[in-house]
Amino acid sequence: MTNRILISRRAVLATGLAVGVSGLVPSARAQAPLKVAGIHASPVENAWNSRLHEALQAAAAEGVIEYKFSEGVSGTDYPRAMREYADQGFKLIVGESYAVEREARQVAADYPDTAFLMGSSGDAAGDNFGVFGTWNHDGAYLAGMLAGKMTKSNVVGSVGAIPIPEVNMLINAFAAGVKEVNPDAKHLVSFIGTFFDPPKAREAGLAQIDAGADILFGERIGTADAAKERGIKSVGSLLDYTPRYPDTVFANAMWYFRPILNAAVADVNAGNPVGKSYTAYGLMKDGGSDIVYVKGVAPADAEAAMEARRAEIKAGRFEVPIMMEEPK
Repeated sequence: MTNRILISRRAVLATGLAVGVSGLVPSARAQAPLKVAGIHASPVENAWNSRLHEALQAAAAEGVIEYKFSEGVSGTDYPRAMREYADQGFKLIVGESYAVEREARQVAADYPDTAFLMGSSGDAAGDNFGVFGTWNHDGAYLAGMLAGKMTKSNVVGSVGAIPIPEVNMLINAFAAGVKEVNPDAKHLVSFIGTFFDPPKAREAGLAQIDAGADILFGERIGTADAAKERGIKSVGSLLDYTPRYPDTVFANAMWYFRPILNAAVADVNAGNPVGKSYTAYGLMKDGGSDIVYVKGVAPADAEAAMEARRAEIKAGRFEVPIMMEEPK
């Protein structure tokens, strides 16, 4: 498992969109750093939150923003945290509104001079409530193509958080990739009912292994622990889990928040409305997501087929189906 293939952030810089957004950042450096607050419903080590947190920390280290954050904020406290940061003069508040869609929009309406950039299943609202989805489904599809050729039991499993559209889309994309190369494969799905509970994700993964799965897609942290315990392979999501699980996680559906953040910061600094969707900045064809995998774990023909499909996605010649209904 040497000669590791890493599709890194350099891929982001190779795209016209990412370069265009990055080109706006120096102008932000010419003025005082933008005051940005991050409100994380889960601990920042949670996979999704870590993507936001790392991008925000990097922007702060570069002097683009001034960053303060709160983590483990419950749904009942979330609107209050939004208001407190707005009252403190933060110009951009980054977070998630999945559990508090109506309340978050009401806060934004009460603070028209504050910009909000929220992970959301809903639409943007007004001039100051922007949204983004975590659309790393392209990488999940490609990982599924590898898994479909690797499974020996002909059963794969996925462990997800809650069946919201973005989670559903990711798991459905993985299953579709499996089915492209192995139409007879069975796909098991479990939801743990929360965004952060590694022990519960591990238990769900173990149950799927007991039901015959020999490859797991871990939409949630903890799934790879089950795979490692039972000596099977796993796929990670959002970040690169392979260094943490070198003999277990062979592929990862990556997602990079920095292009989305750059675009929003540029809009706020320019005085432009942020009441729009920033999701597109996170798509594979625009450099915001990709696949990282260990070469030589999947069969050579499977890797070749996956790479051909990846090239088609990046060129816009193939679109991974977007299926947001709850997977069965």
